Amino acid sequence: MTADEAQRALDELRAAVDDVDVRILTLFNERARVVEAIGEIKRISALPIYEPKREELVFQNVLAHNTGPLPEDAVRRMFERIIDEMRTLQRERMRRAQQAEKAREQGAV
Repeated sequence: MTADEAQRALDELRAAVDDVDVRILTLFNERARVVEAIGEIKRISALPIYEPKREELVFQNVLAHNTGPLPEDAVRRMFERIIDEMRTLQRERMRRAQQAEKAREQGAV
């Protein structure tokens, strides 16, 4: 393979990675919208954000469906990070909703 051929092949593969990244981002945002809905139910019901048993079920689910080439420990680490960010999103949304409720209550007094 010549240097030019290698560069063209790399350019094509990198374009494919860019496309996959955008699709992953779309799915992350889809997941975030679902997590926001879950967080609203938790807020209304006064349920905790952190649910270790549910998180373990998420890990079991993704690991059961992992066909590689990513090893299980890598998949687990990636989903730990995703879950952590989703928990942060829920906390932030709950905090904003609580602030809005307090503001409405103070305005109604």
